[in-house]
Amino acid sequence: MPGHGQIGGMTSGFTPSGDIKRLIAIMAALRTPGTGCPWDLKQDFGSIAPYTIEEAYEVADAITRGDLDDLKDELGDLLLQVVFHARMAEEQGAFAFDDVVLAITEKLVRRHPHVFGDTSKLTPDEVKGLWDKIKAEEKAERARRRGGQEAEAGALSGVPTALPALTRALKLQQKASKVGFDWNDPKAVLAKIREEADEIEAALDARDTEAASGEIGDLIFALVNLARHLDIDPENAVRGTNAKFQRRFAYIEAALACRGKTPAQATLAEMDALWDEAKTAERDGSAQGSAMAPAKRVRT
Repeated sequence: MPGHGQIGGMTSGFTPSGDIKRLIAIMAALRTPGTGCPWDLKQDFGSIAPYTIEEAYEVADAITRGDLDDLKDELGDLLLQVVFHARMAEEQGAFAFDDVVLAITEKLVRRHPHVFGDTSKLTPDEVKGLWDKIKAEEKAERARRRGGQEAEAGALSGVPTALPALTRALKLQQKASKVGFDWNDPKAVLAKIREEADEIEAALDARDTEAASGEIGDLIFALVNLARHLDIDPENAVRGTNAKFQRRFAYIEAALACRGKTPAQATLAEMDALWDEAKTAERDGSAQGSAMAPAKRVRT
């Protein structure tokens, strides 16, 4: 995020520390009118939310790369987001950082009676069932406190619209499955995928771009469903394919560079042949990763 490059130049009262109270104090200083940072003072919940999402993705990226030093830094950036939101809420008299900590500790204790209560010796499946039961009770209690506003909510309620599309599709399907609306066999989902692909082809034949867009969405939704039935995280699956594409295209660029060419100067047939070489090299364990580059031709 912009606006935080000069914290190190503050007075000795704001020297770095591993105490969470120091971070809270620094955030308060940044948000103090007249002496704080103009950029930080200008922000609100809505303007900071995109940074919060971005930092969460950067945490996931560090984990994917296995870079623990980077993970430490990214977790700090994500923690800053929590402190930032809590500070803005405190300024409005809504809640403070301590209230955030209290809420999550209460929730963790409440949702783990097999650890902190009398219930014990549960299987992983029993733990999950207990977790879902407690969450349902919490939801009912929230509805009661809000005067029943959530009482009429459907089975698919509570899935944030701001989630990445694949993740939201997965969560919607999981909720539908809990009330029995689900396929019984992964092969039935595969048949649905073939059906959706045929419908895309029909839309293409009709030159109906709007219909094709809808059918492509249906196809992706069905693919998420298949991944769910196979206990595969669709986000991780696509992330792996992105990395694979990046790695193989970098191989093409490197091979072309040895011939004094760029991809723009090569033929599609030439790049296709190098793509196949990259696949073979990966199987042999000799392909090397490189930087991301744009491409018009996508093969997996």
